[in-house]
Order: sequence, then structure tokens, then C-alpha cells
Amino acid sequence: MSTPPTRRKPRTDAERNRDRVLEAARALFAEHGYDVQMSEVARVAGVGVGTLYRKFPTREALIEAVAAHRSAEMVAFARERCLAEGDPSQALARFLGHVGEVLAGDRGMSEVIEQAMGSTEPQGEPRAKLHAVVGELIDAARAGGTVRADVTAADVNMIVCGLAAVIRHSAGDWRRFAEIALNGLRS
Repeated sequence: MSTPPTRRKPRTDAERNRDRVLEAARALFAEHGYDVQMSEVARVAGVGVGTLYRKFPTREALIEAVAAHRSAEMVAFARERCLAEGDPSQALARFLGHVGEVLAGDRGMSEVIEQAMGSTEPQGEPRAKLHAVVGELIDAARAGGTVRADVTAADVNMIVCGLAAVIRHSAGDWRRFAEIALNGLRS
């Protein structure tokens, strides 16, 4: 009887290389747009082109990984800074403020994600994790008496989409938009 193969944990240097590639890609795509060459990403990350292509065989795979990484950062912020540290009644507002800061700072990257994936909205597992943590933020706000009983993660997702559109199209002050939207959720 044979034992099933076990999945090995990536080596520390491989993880470090992946992180450097994602950081380099995020910065380059944000500054120069979709047409950044993969060789330029490898050069800025300090890895070989072969290493880059082994991890990310296409530009779209790289962009999808950058988008998933950005979503993971938002989830981590929500857990570590909004739920764990702060006033539960302010957790949702703090999260939306952070999302606005990320989107405003990553405007070019958002355009690249939309061009490659058809939407800037996270998909698959990143989407599920974001919706789960937003649900926790809503529960905390509800427990603090600051949001209506009928507020859902889908409602907050609509606000994030509106926030992204305001930022992407320079359609006004995104902070004011977030404030008005949050007022609409208040109990």
C-alpha cells in the first residue's frame, strides 16, 4: 500500500522571491499599465525570467496573483486593525477607509486588473474571504448598534464598487462618498 504524496511547504527563498515578484509587478503595473514586460518585472524583483514564468506562466496569471495578494492584504487589515484592535462600532468605517486608501494608491493597478480580468472585483477564494471578514465587521457594527439589522456583505460590496468607481473616474471625494454610504447603513 502506497502513501499519498504530501504537498511540501514552499521554501523560504521561494516565498521571498514570490513576494518580491508580486511587489515589483504591483508597482510597475500601477505606474506603467498593462503593457509592462514580464522581463522588466523579473529584473525589478531581482529574479530570473525563468523563475518568474515558472510561478506565473502568463501576464494574466501574474495580475490575478497581484489582485489576490491585494485582497489578502485587505482581509488581514480587517482582522488585525479593524476587528482585533478597534472599537467595533468603528470597524466597518475603518475598513472602508483602508480600502479607499488602497484603491486610491493603486489606481493604475486597478485598471490593469480590470483589463486583464474584466472586473476589479475579487473572484473565487479571495472574494469569499473578503465577504466573510466583511460579515464579521457588520456583525461587530450591529453589536455596537451602529448599523441596521438588514445590512449585508453584498451591501458593503456595492459600496466598495461605488468607491472604486469614484476613485477610478476622479468623480469626487471618495472619503465623502464613503461617509455618505456609511450613513445610509446606520441604524
